[in-house]
Amino acid sequence: MIVSPETSDLFTASGKVRHGFFGRRGGVSTGGFASLNASTSTGDDPEAVAQNRRIAADSLGGGPLVVLKQIHSTRVITIEAGALPAPGTEADALVTQHPNILLGVLTADCAPLLLLDPYAGVIGAAHAGWSGAVHGILENTVAAMEALGAQRSRIDLEIGPTISGENYEVGEEFKANAIALNPNAEMDFFTPESGVPHFDLPGFLRREAERIGLVSVGDLERCTYAAPDRYFSHRYATHQASRTGRQISVIGLA
Repeated sequence: MIVSPETSDLFTASGKVRHGFFGRRGGVSTGGFASLNASTSTGDDPEAVAQNRRIAADSLGGGPLVVLKQIHSTRVITIEAGALPAPGTEADALVTQHPNILLGVLTADCAPLLLLDPYAGVIGAAHAGWSGAVHGILENTVAAMEALGAQRSRIDLEIGPTISGENYEVGEEFKANAIALNPNAEMDFFTPESGVPHFDLPGFLRREAERIGLVSVGDLERCTYAAPDRYFSHRYATHQASRTGRQISVIGLA
């Protein structure tokens, strides 16, 4: 089974990578996990999840697909040739310069970040929830890519489907905590007529990318909460008193 994911014009133009932002369609899971759930920690049938991951990998030409145990950290794993991380390794980003390896991140409102330096042949994939974002997961990922020979001025970044500021109501305590952790986040809070603060996570990540020196930044501008038939959304499922899965975003050198 082959699925056609959403793609980045930045990466497609380079011709250097296989990549895709997969949504919830095209898999074998059922119920609240229908259908391309790629997470083993949501309560779905493990064999269905394994098959869904194979579908995603095969849709991009195949190869080992590396997915970490994501913990909303800023830890980055560098994959060397022949040394894949052990199952259950805890981190929230992956980088490599080796072909035939697919890097995957799981999301359901958090932002999937895919990165490429087409000249150095270095790729990265990061999971950026609000905590990881304000603590610096993007900057740590870029630094790990630079350690492999990338240059931040040449790195292309694409922000995949994530919850939009319009649908990310967070409250005053959340706002205060986030700004205390990273004062740069203050510009990305706004308060609509409801009187409750909202946080623009993809907007913060775009500005953070510019702040740390990335020049080429794309954003698919897809809101997970606004399209629950197309994407898994943890917040939407919570509001519906139901469970949901996680979509996978993948990148690998061509």
